[in-house]
Amino acid sequence: MNLFRLDASILPGTSTSAEIADLAEAEWSATHAGGTVTRRHLGTDPLPSEAWVHATVGGFTPEDQRDESHRRALELAAELAEEIQAADAAILAVPLYNYGVSQHFKTWADLVISGAGATTPVLKGTPTVLVTSIGGGYGPGTPRHGWDHSTPYLERVIGDLWGADLTVVKRELTLAGTNPAMESLRGLAAEQHQQALAAAKEAGRAIAGN
Repeated sequence: MNLFRLDASILPGTSTSAEIADLAEAEWSATHAGGTVTRRHLGTDPLPSEAWVHATVGGFTPEDQRDESHRRALELAAELAEEIQAADAAILAVPLYNYGVSQHFKTWADLVISGAGATTPVLKGTPTVLVTSIGGGYGPGTPRHGWDHSTPYLERVIGDLWGADLTVVKRELTLAGTNPAMESLRGLAAEQHQQALAAAKEAGRAIAGN
C-alpha cells in the first residue's frame, strides 16, 4: 500500500496544516505498517514556476522540435502525474495564503494536469484527505464570508476533476493565538483546533480502510 503525502506550508516548523495531516498519516500507518509513504513538500522544495509553461508549450510542439526546457518540463509533469496516480490513499495539506492557493501549489497542480491530461481523473476513487488551515474566519455571518478562494478550488480540482473520494478537514482561526485583534476569538479557535484534530484521526482511519 502506498500513501501519497503532500505539504504546502511555507513554515514547516510551525505548520498547523502539517500538525493535522500528521495525525491522519499516523492512523493510516498504524493500519499499514508495511506500507510506503511518498512525500512531496512544496514549501521546502518548490517546483520551478516556469515548468508549467514549458510543459504546456512542449506538449503542443512536435517532438523533434522540442528544446531542452520542453523535455525537462514534460518529464517532470509525467513524474508528478505518475506519483499521484500510484497512490492507494492520499493526504494533501494545503494552507490558505492571501485568500487563495499559493503559487507553488498551483504550479504542482497544473503540472499534474499537464502530465496526466486535462480530463484524466488521477485520483479516481482514491480515499483522500484534504487538510486546509486558515488564519482567519470566512464562514457564513463573518465579515469576510466568501473570501476563502482556496477551499472551493481545491475541492473542484481534487474531488471533481481528479475524482478523489474526498474528505476535507478544515481548521480556521489559526492566528487567534498570536493576533491581539483576534483575542476574543481564542476560545472558539481552541474548539475548532480540537475538532480538526479529532476529524483528522477519523479521516485517517477512513482512508486506511478502518
